Amino acid sequence: MSLLSSWSLTSQLSRPLTLFTRSLATATRQRPVPAPGVKQGAIKTAEEFLKAVGRDSESKVSPNSWTEFWGYDGQALRKAGLAVRDRRYILWCMEKYRQGLAPEEFAHSPSPKKTIRGWGPKVQNGKRIRSKRIKDKTKKFKQVS
Repeated sequence: MSLLSSWSLTSQLSRPLTLFTRSLATATRQRPVPAPGVKQGAIKTAEEFLKAVGRDSESKVSPNSWTEFWGYDGQALRKAGLAVRDRRYILWCMEKYRQGLAPEEFAHSPSPKKTIRGWGPKVQNGKRIRSKRIKDKTKKFKQVS
């Protein structure tokens, strides 16, 4: 009986501990705010950073200060009305800048729109493509009847 009671006591004591460790594991860590214009070029404001990154980012986000901009996360950019692709690109660029790279090294233009989409060779540029084999069968069928 004492073994059973000690087991339940152990499980009751370990429950708050596991809840506490889970909250530590899922908590977001504070990322450092890079100093403006120190080593990555002449970027001193958030607007200059967004302009250097490209993709018309400076018109999509308008932060008030440097520290406010570096405090942005995905949810804050979502509330600002950015599309998923723009959010991911800006957050990726922010992380590269934190790592010490200049925007000229990592900024790139968006990938072009795909020309062949959908069902592969059946649909190209939004038009349904039919093979000559099918057209030949319909011609032969019409001639026979």
